[in-house]
Amino acid sequence: MTYSRSLPLLTLMIGLAATPFAKAETLVEGPVVADVIRVVDGDTLLVTARPWPQQSVEVFVRLRGIDTAELKSKCDTGRQAAEEAKRLLEDMAARSPQVKLSRIAADKYFGRIVADVSLADGRDPAREILQAGLATPYSGKGRKNDLCVRS
Repeated sequence: MTYSRSLPLLTLMIGLAATPFAKAETLVEGPVVADVIRVVDGDTLLVTARPWPQQSVEVFVRLRGIDTAELKSKCDTGRQAAEEAKRLLEDMAARSPQVKLSRIAADKYFGRIVADVSLADGRDPAREILQAGLATPYSGKGRKNDLCVRS
């Protein structure tokens, strides 16, 4: 990536993370290399992204396409599922402390972006968590799945 193309990328990443009103169609294709600082929950990482050499930005990244139960869920089933999803993502991050972010866009919550995340071996942690049965598909719109609501 050349300097002239990467300066707008850092500006956009900072802007995407800082404004809840960014247009959903604003997209950075990437890839952007990032180091995992910590796993927040089963579908969110805190990373240090490096959009170009000698520049970095710390940002929360929501894994695109999935929703996991909340750690502060109102029921035991939800809390247990949330802990299991978080442990799985922690295991993946421990084996791949450096990830690649692509299709980076603003999330609906302040201070966070949503992106496709790739592990060092090319696997998609969102797909792995979904296949493990610890997440539901989620497009970012509509109601999230609540394991505590009885049907």
